[in-house]
Order: sequence, then C-alpha cells, then structure tokens
Amino acid sequence: MAKYAYEDNPQLSPHFCAREFRCKCSSPHTFQVSEQLISMLERLYTALDCGKIIVNSGYRCAAHDKAVGGNGAGQHTKGTAADVACYDKSGGIISAKTVCCKAQDLGFGGIANISAKYQAVHLDVRSGSRYYGDETKGTNTVTSDFYSYFGVTKDNKYSRKATTKGIDVSKHQGVIDWEKVKASGQVDFAILRAGFGKESSQIDVQFARNYSECKRLGIPCGAYWYSYAKTAAEAGQEAAVCLSVLAGKQFEYPIAFDIEEQASLQNADALCQAFCSALESAGYYTAIYTFKSALESCIGDNVKKRYDVFLSHVDVSKSSYAGNYGLWQYSWKGSVSGIVGDVDLDYAYRDYPAIIKNAGLNGFAKSATTTPAADTGKDTLDTGKDTDMLGQILQHVASIDEKLNG
Repeated sequence: MAKYAYEDNPQLSPHFCAREFRCKCSSPHTFQVSEQLISMLERLYTALDCGKIIVNSGYRCAAHDKAVGGNGAGQHTKGTAADVACYDKSGGIISAKTVCCKAQDLGFGGIANISAKYQAVHLDVRSGSRYYGDETKGTNTVTSDFYSYFGVTKDNKYSRKATTKGIDVSKHQGVIDWEKVKASGQVDFAILRAGFGKESSQIDVQFARNYSECKRLGIPCGAYWYSYAKTAAEAGQEAAVCLSVLAGKQFEYPIAFDIEEQASLQNADALCQAFCSALESAGYYTAIYTFKSALESCIGDNVKKRYDVFLSHVDVSKSSYAGNYGLWQYSWKGSVSGIVGDVDLDYAYRDYPAIIKNAGLNGFAKSATTTPAADTGKDTLDTGKDTDMLGQILQHVASIDEKLNG
C-alpha cells in the first residue's frame, strides 16, 4: 500500500496520478492508494477502451467517510476503493451497466452501480467474499452475475477466428536466422524467453539477440519468464529479475508468466498474482502461460479472469478448453524457415499491439495523457453531458461500505 503526503502527485500509472485519489475533506492530510487498485483500473481502462476515467472519490479519512454516511471503516478508508465515471473516446459516458459487467470480468472484489442514471460505479479490490450491488435497490448483494442482472449480452473479446500467427522461442532454437523467419511469411509475432528462475544469471542467452533482431526487422514481440518458484516470495524475486531484463525495451505482446513445474502449480494462484502484479505495477501487460489441464485444475477463476491466458494445448485442431484465452500454443513441432529443428507455434486472438500501445504499457509512451478532473474538494460527479451530481447519490454511495468492509 503506497502512502502519500497531501501535496504529493506522482504519476501512478499511464492514466492515473496520486492526487485523484486523495481525500476530499476540508483538512489536508496523508492518504494511501492500493497498487492493486491502480492496476485493476488500468485494466478496466483497456477493457472498455476508455477516453478517460474520472475518480470521484478515492481514499477517505474516517471522519470524511462518516460525514458522507459511511461507518468510518469501509474500503475507501483502506485505500482500496474508488467511485468512478468512465467515458468513451468521444466524451460520452459509458453506462454503469457496461462498467459493472467489465469489472466483473476483470475480477474486482466489490462492484456496485451507485447512480440512478447509471453513470457511476463503486469498485474495490477487497479480498474474501465479493459484493455485487445496485445502490438504486439498496445495499445488499443483488446478483452473482451482472450480465444477467442488467440484461447485457456478453461479448467475446477473444474471437476464435485467429488471424495472427506466431512462434515462441528460447535458447533451445539456437541462433535463429530472423531474416529468413521474416521472409517466410509464417510469423506475425514472436514470444521470446527472457529467462528463468530467480537469479540474475538465469537470463536466456539468446534473448538479447532475439529481441534485437525482432526490432531490427519489425517483428512484433512479447516475452515470457519460466518459473521455478514454490512460494509467492520466490515468484516476486523472479519478477524482479525479469523486470531488470525487460528494462529499456518495448514489447507489443504480453509478458507471460510460464508456470509448468508441479511444485509451482501446487501454489499456482499465489505465484501468478505475485509475479503478474509486480509486472503490472511496473507498467507491463501480463499473461499466464500453462497447460490446459493446469488451467482447469490448478488455477482459480479469479486469476484467469484478471490476467490474459496463454493456453498450451497441442496436437489438436480445436482446443476443448472452455475458458477465455488470448494466445494459443497449438504445436511444439512447427517448422519455420530460419529455425533449425522444431519450434512452438502460436495463434493470437486479440490485437495486442493496439491494446498495449494505446494503454501506454510495455515500454510504450501513452500518446495522450488523461487530465485529472479539477479537485474542488467536494464529492461531485463530472459526467460531461447528462450531469448527475454525486451529492445526490452520496447517501447511497457511502452506504456501500457497510457491505464492503470485509
């Protein structure tokens, strides 16, 4: 949990700065913001293809929380919650119904519509039991699925019609002739092994060259890190080494956490969260690579919802894996000009270069930054068009915390 002085305003992520989350009471004081909350809001920004997200209420001191109707100990007082309004790139408000559904997909712990006009949403990253509410109906959980509750048709962002072909490589492919790979027309992208384990000496010996050649030839690339971690602490150490290897580079495709070892899979959720959250905090778009069987039996739904999945299911014409996946490794025995021997073959189902560049992740600079709303010291909702003052709904908003304290 990061803590800040009242006047502090560092850039926390491509679209959010600290001041947006400080308490709006009349007394300047320190405040805190959860790194996980910022990471999840960035993922929401990408999922909704937002033009901006306005934070109407972030951290609250206990006194201010009580002043707006809370109990002084809710999620806002912990720095783990934000009440937001989301806008599309034309400046129009995105319906809270849509925001709630996307937030559900991403795995937010607490989600609630807080506006009668469906213009604002409460979001938090609480652990334990979840809360899906609609404050126009009171403060109790109203559903286990916002799609059915709001009657929203679930779109499939992971189209199963693959148009992008790729490979994933490591030192085991030796010295690759990337000019021949490029000329073959068989490869639209490459996922490069950056390294393995938790020691700085465990960098893939071909990574630097593979990355340099991909950049020289204009082959979009991502990276992966092979894990031997058994504990979350070890996964965090692996993330630190991985980040040192990635520093100063740009990747159009995700950075994948490769979890295959049986000892690692016994603690899969904790390892995935430790590694991926560390990379997300550093501004990287992450994914989890593993086998179909491991996805089905070792990794929880919350983790699979929160991070993109890089599925390994080979030697089948169509995977029977029922969950969503953005990348599919469908063969370990591919043949590509410029590579001696077998190579892994992949499909991509999302436009990762556009998603990552637009979000300013993986070493790319955001083309246009979001200007935070003016801090008036009041809890007001700036909706741009059909204004719905937050003052009219604060009585409902704060009462969420009665349900979101867990």
